[in-house]
Amino acid sequence: MTVTTRFAPSPTGYIHVGNLRTALFNHLIAKKAGGQFILRLDDTDPERSKQEYADAIMEDLEWLGLTWDRVERQSDRLDRYAEEAKRLRAAGRFYEAWETPTELDLKRKKQLNMGLPPVYDRAALALSDADKDKLRAERGQGVWRFLLDQERIEWTDGILGPLSIDAGSVSDPVLIRADGQVLYTFASVVDDIDMGITHVVRGADHVTNTATQIQIMAALGAGHPNFAHHSLLTGPQGEALSKRLGTLSLRDLRARGVEPMALLSLMARLGSSQPVVLASSIEELAEGFDLAHFGSAPTKFDEADLFPLTARILNETPFAAMAGEIAALGVPDALAADFWAVARENITTRADLPGWWHLFCDGATPVVAEEDRDFVAEAFSLLPEPPYDAGTWAAWTEAVKRATGRKGKGLFMPLRKAVTGLEKGPEMADVMRLLQKKPTL
Repeated sequence: MTVTTRFAPSPTGYIHVGNLRTALFNHLIAKKAGGQFILRLDDTDPERSKQEYADAIMEDLEWLGLTWDRVERQSDRLDRYAEEAKRLRAAGRFYEAWETPTELDLKRKKQLNMGLPPVYDRAALALSDADKDKLRAERGQGVWRFLLDQERIEWTDGILGPLSIDAGSVSDPVLIRADGQVLYTFASVVDDIDMGITHVVRGADHVTNTATQIQIMAALGAGHPNFAHHSLLTGPQGEALSKRLGTLSLRDLRARGVEPMALLSLMARLGSSQPVVLASSIEELAEGFDLAHFGSAPTKFDEADLFPLTARILNETPFAAMAGEIAALGVPDALAADFWAVARENITTRADLPGWWHLFCDGATPVVAEEDRDFVAEAFSLLPEPPYDAGTWAAWTEAVKRATGRKGKGLFMPLRKAVTGLEKGPEMADVMRLLQKKPTL
C-alpha cells in the first residue's frame, strides 16, 4: 500500500500558520514513507473561491519546499459527487429537509432549555410526499442530510488515541446545500476514497467531522484512512489565535524575512515532546517526524521564536548562496566575501543587509554624547583617509590613547558609537576594514 496524504485548503484566502501545520504534517508522513502528497483545492464554493488564492497557496507551499505529486480540484469532480449522492439516496441514507436557519435555531434553544443535546430532530423524515411537494413549492429545493446510524463511532486516532463518539449526540450532517453546492464533509469523503488517501492529519476541531465521515465512507462501501487530529494553536499567553491569523499568513511571515527552514523546523516540533531543532532540509525533518510525539494540549505559538532561528540559518549560510544578493546591493566583488562574513553574524533577516552596506559605504549617523564631542573630533582628526585594513582600528585607537589619555571603555565606546551609530555590533577591526569613507561629525 502506497502511503498517500493530502492537504485540502479552500482557495478563499491566504494560508496561515494553522494551515501550514496541517500541510506540513501530511507532507512529512508521505515523504518519510516514500509515498504521495496531493494538493487538493476545496473550491466547490464558486462565489468565495478565487484563482488568485489558489495561485497564492501554491506559491507559498513552493516557497517552503512543500512540493506535491499532483493537484486536484474539487470543482472538476462535481459529477463524482452527484453519482455518490445518487447512491446514498438509493440506499436510504440521504434525505431532504427544509427548515430555515431561524427554525433550526428555535429547535436548538428548546432542546437546550429541556437539557437535551441540540441535535437535529429528524422532523423531515416524517414528511409525506405531499408535504415535500408543498415545501418545494413554497421554499424551493431543500438541503440534503446524511442519515446517521445512531451508534457509537470508534477509531484509534494517531495523536489522541482511542476515540468514541455517540452518533446520537450529533446532528445528521448537511452534505448538499439547497443551491446544490456540495459541502466539504461529503466532497472530502468521496475524494479520500477515490484518491486512495491512507492518512489524514488535521486540526482537533475536525474530530466530529471525522466521526460522521467514517459512517459516510462505510455507507459508500469503503474503509477509512488513518485519522490523526493535532492540537490547535494559541498565542504565547494561551489566547485564541483565530483573530490574529490574518497577520500570520505565510506571505506575511515571508515578507517579514522569516526563512523557510526556520518556519518548518519550528512547526515540525511545536506541540511535541521533542525539542525544536533547526533542520537543514525537509528530508531531515521527515526522518525525525513521528505523530506519537504530539499531544492533545493546546499548542502555544509565538512568531517571535521564528527570528532567532532565522538569524541562525543566515549565520550558517555560505557566501556562495548569498553572492547574488550581496552583489545586488552594490558591494564590490573584492569586498563581498568579507562583507558577508561580518554581516551574517549581525543580522536577523535578509532585510537587515542593506543597512549594513549603507553603513560601510556611506557611513553612519554618529551618536556622540555632548561631553565626548571634543574627544571624538580630535580622534577623527587622527584618522587617515581610507582605504583601511585589519590593523587600522588598533593603530588608530593607540594614537588616540596617546593624544588624549583615554583608555578602556571611555576610549573604545565613544569611537564605536561615533563610527557606527551603535553600541554593539561587529568587531571594530572588521568595521574599519570595510569602511569606504572616513567618518565625520
